[in-house]
Amino acid sequence: MPWRIRGAAARLLDRIAPDVVHVQSHFGVGRTLTAIARRTGVPVLATNHFMPENLIGYAPLPGRLATAIGRLAWRDLLRVFRRARIVTAPTPRAVRLLCEQGLDGTILPVSCGLDLRRFAQSPARRADDGPRVLFVGRLDAEKNVDVLLRALPLLPERLPVTAEIVGDGSRRGELEDLARALGVADSVVFHGLVDDQEVLDAYARCDVFCMPGTAELQSLATMEAMAAGKPVVAADAMALPHLVRPGVNGLLFPPGDVPALAAALGSVLGDPVTRTRMGDAGRETVARHDIADTLDTFETLYQEAAETPRHFRIARDGGRHEHPAHSGR
Repeated sequence: MPWRIRGAAARLLDRIAPDVVHVQSHFGVGRTLTAIARRTGVPVLATNHFMPENLIGYAPLPGRLATAIGRLAWRDLLRVFRRARIVTAPTPRAVRLLCEQGLDGTILPVSCGLDLRRFAQSPARRADDGPRVLFVGRLDAEKNVDVLLRALPLLPERLPVTAEIVGDGSRRGELEDLARALGVADSVVFHGLVDDQEVLDAYARCDVFCMPGTAELQSLATMEAMAAGKPVVAADAMALPHLVRPGVNGLLFPPGDVPALAAALGSVLGDPVTRTRMGDAGRETVARHDIADTLDTFETLYQEAAETPRHFRIARDGGRHEHPAHSGR
């Protein structure tokens, strides 16, 4: 809690004497450092990864109460982030969301970035010939993994699909029960938490990646799948349309629409030529999210934040391109 870390944070800032403080959230540590930095004249850059849905899903709240708590959560975020000289978010859609909530000032989209080389491995050879669909992420409410499970029985019988689920979370037990109730438990593998190499192996094994989540401000897992050369079937929600171009590197489906998801998966899984083409296009799409570009961009923003405040453009237009790197490195 802030009152328990205030002294330690103040001593840390005094010892390090930073030119800029960069916080990645508005919670305890982030808000405490932001307040101390402002009082001591150190400029703050803040990056938002938060949506109220990321928290409300953990509590069984009725609709009106969840909506009210969501509004309060946004107000709390705004109180902290208004102290920052520059605010970033991973995508243009995430920037627009902050603007819609009432945040003003300098707000820029900067991709979280990936080390793309880590995912450039050859497709794995498998003993079976059946197609595989993969999900990687937390098994929590806003990820909507149940939608993927419900789509499996609707796939054509000629496609004996195996679904691999990598990750853990509060809904894992419910999802395992649902797989049994749907009669697809034998076709679903829950891997739980695994090490980095096993995640890379899962991307290499799969034929298509599925992201049914509806609270994705960027979706690193989707970007990783693209970097591995895999087509993506994703919910048409939040920032996912910034990554998935229907018919080019994957397909979008209406959030929560089980038959539409089944149709999209069946279309991609049933056409190896299309899968290869989409996978190649996905690599091209994600190329602009290389971590080196992200680091260059943040170096430039640190320099700008540390100098005399200037007039910056607020990226409210929702364009597809993130803030460019221009440090010259």
